[in-house]
Formats: sequence, C-alpha cells, structure tokens
Amino acid sequence: MYQFIELVVGLLKKIVPEPVVAIFRKPYHWTLAFLLALSYGFPARKMTVIGVTGTKGKSSVADMLYAVFAAAGHQTALASTIRFAYPGHDEPNLFKMTMPGRGFLQQFLRKAEGAGAKIIVLEITSEGAKLYRHLFLFLDALVVTNIQREHIESHGSFENYIAAKRAIVRALEHSPKKNRVLVVNDSNEWTKSFLDADVPTKRTFEGAATPGEFQEANVRAVVALAQEFGISEDIARNAIAKMPQIKGRVEPVECGQDFTAIVDYAHTPDSLTALYESFPNTRKICVLGNTGGGRDAWKRPQMGTIAEKYCDTVILTNEDPYDENPEKIVNEMAAGMQKKPRIIMDRREAIRTALSEAHTLRQARGAGDQNITVLVTGKGTDPYIMEAHGEKRAWSDAQVVREELEKLRKETV
Repeated sequence: MYQFIELVVGLLKKIVPEPVVAIFRKPYHWTLAFLLALSYGFPARKMTVIGVTGTKGKSSVADMLYAVFAAAGHQTALASTIRFAYPGHDEPNLFKMTMPGRGFLQQFLRKAEGAGAKIIVLEITSEGAKLYRHLFLFLDALVVTNIQREHIESHGSFENYIAAKRAIVRALEHSPKKNRVLVVNDSNEWTKSFLDADVPTKRTFEGAATPGEFQEANVRAVVALAQEFGISEDIARNAIAKMPQIKGRVEPVECGQDFTAIVDYAHTPDSLTALYESFPNTRKICVLGNTGGGRDAWKRPQMGTIAEKYCDTVILTNEDPYDENPEKIVNEMAAGMQKKPRIIMDRREAIRTALSEAHTLRQARGAGDQNITVLVTGKGTDPYIMEAHGEKRAWSDAQVVREELEKLRKETV
C-alpha cells in the first residue's frame, strides 16, 4: 500500500496545479491518514503507544524509553529520527524526516505488531502534525520535552508552531485508550500550559536548570513516564546507564587521536549553547552551518554569536542549503559575530581543517594536555546534504570525521 500511494501521489503532483492542491491539502491529508490506517487495520489500537514530542530531546528520550521498556521485559518498537526498530529488526532512518508520510508509520506499526511488539515509542513532530500524521496513532501516553523557537517559517509563526504541538496533546485527549498519561516539562512556560489537557493522569518533570543539565532533564522525563507503567526509577536509570551511545547526539568519534572529537545534532540556539557549555575548560574548535535553507533565517546570526562566545576557533560551513544560496546562509551567520570567522564551504574540508588544527595544537601544547575538543554540529545522523532542485548528497558527519582522523593519523605516523 505504501509503495502504491507513493506512485499515485507522485503522478498527481505532476498534473494538478498548486492552487488546486492548496484548497484540498487539509482534507486530503486527513483522508489519507484515515484510509491508510484503515488499510493496515488500525494497528495502534492493539498496542500501547507512547508519543514523544518537543523541540529538542525527542530522539534521546525516545531511545531511552525504548531501552527502559525493553529492560523491563517488554517487546518494544521504536520509530524516531534516528532509526526504526522492532523485535528482530533495526534500521537507520534515511528519510531525513522524523515522521515519513504516505502511510509509512501505519505500515511500520503493522510490521511491529506482527513481530510481537506490545509497546511502541514514536517521535511525533509539529511538521507531522501539520500533515495529520499524528492521527490514528491512538496514544496511551505522551511526553512533551520542551518548546523552543523553531520551524517558524514553516508554520507561519511561533504561535502556530505551539498550536501544532497542542494538536498532538489533543490527539492524546481524544484517544480511545483509557489510562492515558501526559508527562510535561513544567520548567518551560509553553509546555507547562499543556497541563490543562483533559487526560486521566498528568505528571511533570523538572527541565534543565542550565543548558549543561539538558540530558539529565531527558532522563527525568523518561523516569516519570516509566513509573506510570510500573517501572521503578532504579530500573529506568540502570537501563539508561547501560545504553549504547545514541548516534549523532554528543557522539564521540575515537580513532586514537590525542584530542576529543564530537558529532552532535545541535541546530537551535538553545541546543548549541547546551552543547558548548557541556565542554568547559577545553579549547573548542567548532564546525557549524545552519540547517535548512529557506527556513528559520532568524536564528542564523544568533548561531554565529553563540559560536563566537564559546569557541576558540569557529569554522562556518555548508549544511543543508536546499534551494537557498549556501554562501548567503553562512554570511548571515557571520553577521552575528564581532570578528570575521573562517568560512570553508566544503564541509569535508572544514572538518579536516578543524581536526588538523586540533592535532597541531595538541602537539604544540605538550603531551600532558588533553583539553582540546573539536565539535561538529548541525547534522547528527542526517544521511544527506540537501541541495538545490531536490538533489541530495549522501553524508555522515561521524563517518567523515572518522575518515579524516584516519588520514591524519597516517600522515603523522
């Protein structure tokens, strides 16, 4: 069904004028969501479905919940920005979107059910809600991590963005499941307002008091939700402690080098600040761009300002320009900086330069000094660089960092 819908929609896009499409877009997406859920037999009705939404922390919280429920003995499935997993199956998410359309999620739920999954953990995004992909998921629980300024151009305003998050909360309110649970960050003024939702059980957790405590806030959210399902805090925290490194989230890349190399998804001002503050007392060499040409242009100078504040060396580079001029994006970031930054548009060359500088500094500062960190941010596990006219280039920040570290090691042996 998924492949058939892909074919039909592709054909319609070529022959139906955009003004006509605009008129029917909302009813089209609602009807499509219903028909696809129907075609797969509404699989979410038969499982416990836990949604995770928020601006930041969704992937980390979802991955932690997956690990916690599995550790507690539940057959569990996960659909996130990073991967799709269910018993006997685990694959990376290569769609470059958290909630793929055309019925993919309903197909995933049906496969997970067939594999024996009883618990489903799903990331739910505002973009997905805008396209009605959050419907017919029949939520049992929802975790709201936080709300920050993001996706503003896409939604038309920050208020519309918050409204899209509110629509996800309403999906929990209207779910036919009985023992529904809402877990909300009560340290965030916008998420705190969701506590007026009409659900049987509401829990709060304390958000990060400072940017460096962001990960602990994620853990608190997971613990609060797990406890509502009979899983103790000790079991939850032990499961989280034993988890493998979450890819693309403060992910260290180790190839025997004499400095630290980190890849992270940070692509908002708050998340970039949180990352940089997590590495105090170290010389930071930072490589960053600005994800998403054509959207959230407001944050570009802020990202430049933050990088200049925290980093000893800033290298601005290309990220995901789409149809926008990549040099224009980078120059708008540089406008937020007092000093002229280093600009290297080729992302691999930018990474290579940062790593080479770290190695040179490390050698010059002496064998006892370990305090040099290269931070490559913005893409995390994103599998492509998105370019003009729908072109996309296969990419992995972690792989490129690893390849360039290996080259550097061979050159200096």
